[in-house]
Amino acid sequence: MSTTTDQPEVSFDTEPSAYRHWKIDVDGEIAQLRLDIDEAGGIVPGYELKMNSYDLGVDIELYDATQRLRFEHPEVRAVVLTSAKDRNFCAGANIRMLAQSSHPWKVNFCKFTNETRNGIEDATANSGQTWIAALNGTAAGGGYEMALACEQILLIDDNSSAVSLPEVPLLGVLPGTGGLTRVIDKRRVRKDRADVFATRSEGVRGKQAVEWRLVDEVIPKRQWDEAVAERAAAAAGRSTRPAGAQGITLPPLQREVTADGIRYQHVEARFEREQGLVEITVFGPEGDVPDTVERVHELGAGFWPLAMTRELDDLILRLRTNELELGTWIVRTKGDVEDALAFERVIAEHSRDDWLVNEIRHYFKRVLKRLDVTSRSLIALIEPGSCFAGALLELALACDRQYMLEGFMEEDSQEGEPAQLVLSESNFGAFPMSNGLSRLGSRFYGDDDTVAKLRQETGRRIEAVEAMELGLVTDAPDDIDWEDEIRIMLEERASLSPDALTGMEANHRFVGPETMESRIFSRLTAWQNWIFVRPNASGPDGALRRYGTGRKADFDRKRV
Repeated sequence: MSTTTDQPEVSFDTEPSAYRHWKIDVDGEIAQLRLDIDEAGGIVPGYELKMNSYDLGVDIELYDATQRLRFEHPEVRAVVLTSAKDRNFCAGANIRMLAQSSHPWKVNFCKFTNETRNGIEDATANSGQTWIAALNGTAAGGGYEMALACEQILLIDDNSSAVSLPEVPLLGVLPGTGGLTRVIDKRRVRKDRADVFATRSEGVRGKQAVEWRLVDEVIPKRQWDEAVAERAAAAAGRSTRPAGAQGITLPPLQREVTADGIRYQHVEARFEREQGLVEITVFGPEGDVPDTVERVHELGAGFWPLAMTRELDDLILRLRTNELELGTWIVRTKGDVEDALAFERVIAEHSRDDWLVNEIRHYFKRVLKRLDVTSRSLIALIEPGSCFAGALLELALACDRQYMLEGFMEEDSQEGEPAQLVLSESNFGAFPMSNGLSRLGSRFYGDDDTVAKLRQETGRRIEAVEAMELGLVTDAPDDIDWEDEIRIMLEERASLSPDALTGMEANHRFVGPETMESRIFSRLTAWQNWIFVRPNASGPDGALRRYGTGRKADFDRKRV
């Protein structure tokens, strides 16, 4: 892979029979997910995945596995994450891969792996699938970070296996997928011990690992299999996952990819490369609304909210990874407002009592979060024929700006209705951001009176002038000014530094108190991105470049 902006085209398509690095075994209410890296199976050439180390391709499979366990295996109540290799759980992200990768590749890799680990935690918290890390060997760096995403961490006591975060002492970078934050925020490791741990390359093992709260339990090798099975059975016994539920199949996504865009059934992206932007349109539902939960299950992956969410998820990942110079995303919707709200009501009415509907709601939540942390300028255009209502309104609220046309364009038909927004209860907390707030709560942070007033406006159609008065849109030009206003805004955006925009947008999107998740994506990720481009890490004499050569890194000692 080139160290310039050139990079391979990445696909996120996979399924269990195509996995090169993971093995899934489902036995009743327990699933085992075993890491068994194919050393020659790197997603790009130039390195070998030794010692169960991983790259983006490994994590694409892991993400697919988490999704299939949630949707295709509702019978699974506990997931044991372990290794198929004796005495070696996982050595973390492959160092040769990181050393040869471009900066954007490293950043996107870390962001995706972060999101996948957050998804593991979300499965434990919201799906009744408790994840248990069964470390049957040493877990270093990203391998230990993978374990940190699990609810329980079990470590084999074989006088050699340890947990470690060796990035600072060995590589001159930070743990890339939330390790520093999870150790103190989630595991409640004392900060001085966390400092020792993160600078001790050999890590910690045995009883000290338990004492320091780095793992929950160390288990003698002779008792390992039996104890892991007991812990998994106990976790399954506490699960709220329904007994006897039948999963649905997640078939391959159908898409048409051209040089000018990507088209799915419910989502479309058109590229304007000269302007550096992509126009994304989400199409609302068509056809009858399922009148029973049984009908939702019959539709399965064809149920519009799930089908649309899967397509939007795939599009975001593809654009983020493969289209680095399309720096502005214009977000539109097309469809009938009432149809969109009708499908939303099915989700709202049954998410508490049906596992599949619950999974769909949380999946849409996770995809919205993926949009929130995407380093692109997000602009919503709300026009006649839009269906920014309820859950779909969250797409507009996730954007940095919202422009709503007042009335109609002169050349368009005056039939139908002007652009409208509709608030629903789902806009007030059903799809929280990483900071724990709703997007309305973030938009009007510290102004609870306005949020309370907006709650009283739910269920009715709000047109441009009123939306402007309520603070729901940035501007509401009429047909005379619309095209010029949008053109000038987009031209101004394109003239600004992409780096400065990324920092500005991330700062504005996440207001208020920090959570563990927001800290991982903001503070820790920002520092890591900076460290990745510093000579001490990535320079010719930096730690990443010299790792494994027998030569120590030559650090610039100035503290910046």
